[in-house]
Amino acid sequence: MLKLSWRFVVACGIALMLSTILLAADPQAPIKTETYKSAVKVSCVGDSITVGVCSAPASWPVQLGVMLGEKWEVKPFGVSGATLLNSGDKPYQKEDACKNALESAPDVVIICLGSNDTKPGNWSHKEQFVKDYKELVEKFQKLESKPRIFISYAPFVEGTGNYGINEAAIKEQKPMIDKVAKDLHVGIINMHDTLAIASGKNQKVFADKVHPTKEGAELIAKSVFKVLTGKEYSGPSTLNAGSDGGKEKKSK
Repeated sequence: MLKLSWRFVVACGIALMLSTILLAADPQAPIKTETYKSAVKVSCVGDSITVGVCSAPASWPVQLGVMLGEKWEVKPFGVSGATLLNSGDKPYQKEDACKNALESAPDVVIICLGSNDTKPGNWSHKEQFVKDYKELVEKFQKLESKPRIFISYAPFVEGTGNYGINEAAIKEQKPMIDKVAKDLHVGIINMHDTLAIASGKNQKVFADKVHPTKEGAELIAKSVFKVLTGKEYSGPSTLNAGSDGGKEKKSK
């Protein structure tokens, strides 16, 4: 009986250890704040949607920070007009914001780029999309802080789009982003569908078919919150988050 009990205890211990290892290896696993010595630093990489054009001061990173609370520190590193493509008309990797994001020693990185890449002149280089995405992700993977990285499908574009940004090319990007996530073992956030569903219900979540309103930004923040925590956000509205902003021009 003692022998069986000992074996049972050992087996349970091994099973627990293996499950812990597997959970840590899962790129979609929620972030456990208790494993960090201080606030979890989240760096948000993106374009004007991340900057908060049409949603400032309540951009999605600002609203996300309020939702997550004091155990997290969320910082935006967005650049209006930025492309993921290095051959695009405004490559993110050549911007100071990219350098600043890398130097922020993040624990978590969220990348939301791709909208501006759908402009016809940029998307003519789409064969480089996966390579350039991997290059950006790998820069963060090489950091000493060893951040957890999540890449997002570009947000939904309403109707015929605007500024040359279009939904057809955004859909083309989805399997490319899936490949990057699989090859580099990083997580995925679906900002796209959360806005598509709301738009389909005739909710006013866009200011100009491309840039979300603060209501749209709240939906994006909730989708990110769910992936980072593994829970649905159930707190108060964050639409009034932020105390400055709104100075960014309405341009992609």
